[in-house]
Amino acid sequence: MDYMADRTEEMTGIEATNTNRVRNLASECAVLLENDGTLPLPASSNIALYGSGARHTIKGGTGSGDVNSRHEVSIEEGLEAQGVTITTKAWLDRYDERKDKHFKEFTAKVEKYAADSGVALSNAYFKFPYVLPDPVEVTEEDIKISDTDIAIFVISRNSGEGADRKNEEGDYKLSKAEITILDTLRKAYGKLIVLLNVGGVIDTTYLKSMGLNSLMIISQTGAVTGHVAADLITGRAVPSGKLSTTWAGEYDKYPTSEIFNTDRHEEFYLEGLYVGYRYFDSYGIVPDYPFGYGKSYTTFDVETVDVICEGSRIKAIVNVTNTGKYPGKEVVQIYCSAPETEIDRPYQELICFEKTGLIMPGEGEQMTLFFKASDLACYDEETFSNVIKAGAYILRIGTSSRDTRIEAVINIPTDVKVRVMRDILQDDRTLDIETILNPGYGKQANDLKDANELLLARQIEVDPRYIRCEKILYNGVRDTYENYREIDTVTLTDVMAHSAGMIELVGDMSDKELATLCVGSFERDGIDENAVWAASMNVPGAAAESTDRFKVMRKIPPMVLADGPAGLRLQPHFKTTKDGELLPGGEVFNLAKTPFPEDTPEDAIDYYQYCTAIPIATAIAQSWNTKLAWAFGDIVGSECEKFGVNLWLAPGMNIHRDPLCGRNFEYFSEDPLLTGKIAAGETKGVQAHSGVAVTIKHFCCNNRETNRMFNNSHVTVRTLREIYLKGFEICVDEAKPLACMMSYNLLNGVHTAASYELIQNVLRDEFGFEGVVMTDWYSSFPVDEMKVLGEGEDSIYPEAVSHLCVYAGCDWQMPGCQDNIDDIVHSVAQGRLSRGDLQNCALNIIRFILKVME
Repeated sequence: MDYMADRTEEMTGIEATNTNRVRNLASECAVLLENDGTLPLPASSNIALYGSGARHTIKGGTGSGDVNSRHEVSIEEGLEAQGVTITTKAWLDRYDERKDKHFKEFTAKVEKYAADSGVALSNAYFKFPYVLPDPVEVTEEDIKISDTDIAIFVISRNSGEGADRKNEEGDYKLSKAEITILDTLRKAYGKLIVLLNVGGVIDTTYLKSMGLNSLMIISQTGAVTGHVAADLITGRAVPSGKLSTTWAGEYDKYPTSEIFNTDRHEEFYLEGLYVGYRYFDSYGIVPDYPFGYGKSYTTFDVETVDVICEGSRIKAIVNVTNTGKYPGKEVVQIYCSAPETEIDRPYQELICFEKTGLIMPGEGEQMTLFFKASDLACYDEETFSNVIKAGAYILRIGTSSRDTRIEAVINIPTDVKVRVMRDILQDDRTLDIETILNPGYGKQANDLKDANELLLARQIEVDPRYIRCEKILYNGVRDTYENYREIDTVTLTDVMAHSAGMIELVGDMSDKELATLCVGSFERDGIDENAVWAASMNVPGAAAESTDRFKVMRKIPPMVLADGPAGLRLQPHFKTTKDGELLPGGEVFNLAKTPFPEDTPEDAIDYYQYCTAIPIATAIAQSWNTKLAWAFGDIVGSECEKFGVNLWLAPGMNIHRDPLCGRNFEYFSEDPLLTGKIAAGETKGVQAHSGVAVTIKHFCCNNRETNRMFNNSHVTVRTLREIYLKGFEICVDEAKPLACMMSYNLLNGVHTAASYELIQNVLRDEFGFEGVVMTDWYSSFPVDEMKVLGEGEDSIYPEAVSHLCVYAGCDWQMPGCQDNIDDIVHSVAQGRLSRGDLQNCALNIIRFILKVME
């Protein structure tokens, strides 16, 4: 077998280039929350460095989103590389001793759990993401020998796939040890800087009350997080990030705090539309740090020059001037407040944004921002349509959700429908749900300010005749195809040579062939523990391959699928025989590492696949820069192309509904517009490479990890359309992703992978998606076979049944098992599934393969 991996362990040119690109780009992902001028520091500074993440900096979360990097740069290493002197080596060494002991105890605990429960070790680590122990005490001697007036304290948090976070000390809350050390450092040092090396929101109430000199979210920006942090601290780079999620402070402030994860089997989205800033702004609740907020080392003046209607789109022209002493970038954000009608609306919603380039002190940039008049619409549950209600729409332009000025009023003279749809996605149990409504507190709090600004606001008239109404045509009964060509065995080569069409190819295939094509790839009985999440033969460590059963007979090549979203997760080192046979050993997943056996042949050939860890998705969204997202996608795409990966299982696009979701670090934002735009940028960057595509996921409402394969999300149709589906629609429309992965959960009583309304009606008919759709891993496996994953033991719901997935239009069932094939074949034979439905899935797979091979 020919492998595309490197034969040398030395860092290659593409790895070095991509590592440097991440370092130079990722500073835009940091969010400066507080700064009194202390930052940046001179590179020649002496610094007392403390905290769990100082030497053990976290590059990203755990699970399938992890990346096996060559080397991870800590903040200590990054600062020293800049010339900073760290004066607290003794404290850091003492913490190492605690950490080493803690880690040994942790691994022993997880290994025992895996052995006792029969769960694969890799999945046991899913349930127990490693959390760094509390920092050791800072003594008077530590302070004395540090011999500096500047202290940096690093707070780190880890989370991962398979487990949700908790509103407890050391997780969402600061631990008692952290608070004690912060108090000690505040008294002992003249300057105290706190760095948040976190993947999600934590409680900043205490930090905000301390009067810190500087507070910055450095986030988790991949293997070079330490370099990125050091660049920001010393001024080699400047922070320009903005929060992509509201940091409220105490967890009880969030609208979901009393309902999230309270029932193992059911999750009711009672907050409705009021997620994140939509809730805080409508209810007049002041968060610690609002959505869209972020400081800079410099200051900016933002002036709206004009707002103009051009047919069916609105154009805003804005001047941004750097009025400070440092270079920097600013984000212009436009929010819209809808008129009060019979349809409830939040106080304001993000409708457009754009980031400047780097502006030098005293210089400026003129920006032109566009959005469509149809973006003002909301979903009308009475008419099943998106409609712009008549009235005055207030445009607020500024630099965060809480720092805007009214610049224009868009007047719509009459109700305008912009899309007419079917009554779908309903759940009998959601019909009786009373979701919260806008009480008007946010509007009342701003009435005086708004009244003064409205006097000077531009009045924009929109002619409804320019606004197009789209009437969705929904799919009917799927056709059944036959082979009418005089070809004994139609192959993909025949299709590519135009000797036959795709419909002749699927028409020529038997039911069993079609089912096999649609059921991933499996070459084993049951599930091998070391291959649960790494089952590729061509690219070791990749998550899966599609079947190779038709490589000879039908000339259909297998596709290689690799995990994301923080880069490519591949096996960094593997060995083969001289004949290319893959040898055991070298597998890495989470903290489960398999050594090479002692009987490995001496003449075995070594291969290497070191990949670049890019920032976590939340960090990329904090840049508010679609061009930056494209650049990170380009990095991933270049490595997919290099190592032979066809399909990157990312980006993750689920909404930050609640800060305790364990996989929030894999997702972008609480806002669907920001989510969709950043995902589209990343998608374009990846798919710019030959033979490579993305997989947008998890469609949809994968907003908790507890009982993730069998929890049932109950969501109103309007909430779905305006919050949880909208980001996917934006990405599909703007970037044309070639694949989509369904979520594990049920949605309104139906597994998403088996939902015809969600896949066929919404994704394909309404959004115009033309790619391939797949299950998340093991969604359609029989419940009894999921025990090795630690799932399904007490489920009150069945798995996503295979033939129902096919009917729904879920083309690939990953990674597949014989039960899946048998169920599909038998269902066709018994008339429970049409052959046309099965051929439809096969056609989508073949179309995808042809697009990738272009």
